[in-house]
Amino acid sequence: MKAKAFDTRLFKRILQYTKPYQWRFNGVIIYAISLSVFAALRPYLLKRTVDDYIQTEDAQGLLFYISLMGIVLLLEVFSQFYFVYWANWLGQDIVKDIRIKLFKHILSFRMKYFDLVPVGQLVTRSVSDIESIARIFSQGLFMIISDLMKMVVVLIFMFYMNWKLTWIVIVAMPILVFITRIFQRKMQVAFEEVRTQIANMNTFVQERVTGMKIVQLFNREEIESQKFKNINEKHQNAWIKTILYNSIFFPIADIISSLTLGFIVLYGGIKILNGDNFTTFGDLFSYTMFIGMLFNPLRQIADKFNEMQLGMIAANRVFEIIDTQDQIQDTGTVEAPIFDGNIQFKEVRFSYIDNEEVIKGIDLTVKAGETIAIVGSTGAGKSTIINLLNRFYEIKSGTICIDNEDIENYTLSSLRKQIAIVLQDVFLFADTIYNNITLNNPEITREKVYAAAKEIGVHNFIMSLPDNYDFDVKERGVMLSSGQRQLIAFLRAYVSNPSILILDEATSSIDTYSEELIQRATETITKGRTSIVIAHRLATIVNADKIVVMDKGLIVEEGTHQELIIKESGYYKNLYDSQFSLAQ
Repeated sequence: MKAKAFDTRLFKRILQYTKPYQWRFNGVIIYAISLSVFAALRPYLLKRTVDDYIQTEDAQGLLFYISLMGIVLLLEVFSQFYFVYWANWLGQDIVKDIRIKLFKHILSFRMKYFDLVPVGQLVTRSVSDIESIARIFSQGLFMIISDLMKMVVVLIFMFYMNWKLTWIVIVAMPILVFITRIFQRKMQVAFEEVRTQIANMNTFVQERVTGMKIVQLFNREEIESQKFKNINEKHQNAWIKTILYNSIFFPIADIISSLTLGFIVLYGGIKILNGDNFTTFGDLFSYTMFIGMLFNPLRQIADKFNEMQLGMIAANRVFEIIDTQDQIQDTGTVEAPIFDGNIQFKEVRFSYIDNEEVIKGIDLTVKAGETIAIVGSTGAGKSTIINLLNRFYEIKSGTICIDNEDIENYTLSSLRKQIAIVLQDVFLFADTIYNNITLNNPEITREKVYAAAKEIGVHNFIMSLPDNYDFDVKERGVMLSSGQRQLIAFLRAYVSNPSILILDEATSSIDTYSEELIQRATETITKGRTSIVIAHRLATIVNADKIVVMDKGLIVEEGTHQELIIKESGYYKNLYDSQFSLAQ
């Protein structure tokens, strides 16, 4: 949905977020009114000072009015301070609420959404776009209200002082309004392009920084640099358009303002010199201030409207995500207990892309406490099985049951609490080892972490690191080797005390020393609980209670290692023999 120059429906939706802060919203309006009155009062007091006290040489009256102008100026400054402070404060509170709502909503999306939407785009929406929404209130809406009020009050004072002279100003205003309207329309299109190019740039940079090892490994520096140069040029060109429109509009607005002021001074001065009572010196003095206070806000309203347009465009993009309903349907009412661990897949079908099935009607039974291994070639559907068990994706048809209860009947959080996964590509946050193990779960104490680490044999490894459990692993755990990251992942799974454990290629890329530790960890954490091991290295799963062989979304063989290895021309035997021959 493309943002309009001013989308009333969208604007009303944004205003809904001001309701918790209604008293501050009202306060900003009150200060805007006070500011406009005090600002317009100063030129009027100047007129009275010139006409009634300077020309009559009344020193006492002059001192009184100068003092009065000083008081009005202080009140204007006071109103200006609270107006700006409260407007910005309100804007920050609103974006805080929207950002929390947005991030919470993103956390509920199913994995398919993240497969399709670039991470850089989500970062742009969550950070820079939301900050632009704050500017609707700090630089847009309230500033426009203040400027409009100031213009109205100024016109009232001008008509009261000299309505004939004021009509000269009124004649010039439609020209400026017409030019301002054209400027606003051009800027809306330009700002839409700016936001698009910012999102594209953020996405590109995020992906290349994350994949920097690949860029350098394949000597892609020059190619990626050229791509970035092209994206940056598009971003620059989008901004240059806005600069061009500003460069045209503001000089024209200044010329109209200056010509109007010059004509009033010339016309009024001639009338005074001719002895006409058409105007006074006080009027001319005050009108030099009034015209600036009338035309400058009108000119600035265009600039403030630009800020609102940026905010509205950003809000439109943010609300598109908030309005996206791409969550796993958490309609279950049963709180998952500590599972026995009986798992059943019944005629389960699934596809990532419509009409391209990845899982083709499989039936699979896992008994409580049993360790099964799932093997097969790349793309056979092994990892998809665990994604479906955790309800990261919705199945197309069939049922998946745990302890004879359809997993869709369990609440999502309670289901996932009973299942722990150790992935091949371990993700660690830029935090301490302890926080990466507990994931800030207050129910997991340090004593529990220490005891678990000793049980699976990783305590000594952690204690050998600087700061031990408080060692900062940096972004994505770059301070640790792949084997060390795997050990942390095993401990993270173990301390959560799951009913069902899943190991997804967890021993595929580790050194010999880490493999020995992981082998011990695996034996410890799988003992007494249902475990599913997805393995590429078949030597690691020969002792599994059952081995399930998959090919092209189907289960083609089941049995123990001894049962499958004797099947001539069997899928498992061929896989095992090919790995054994490669090892030789």
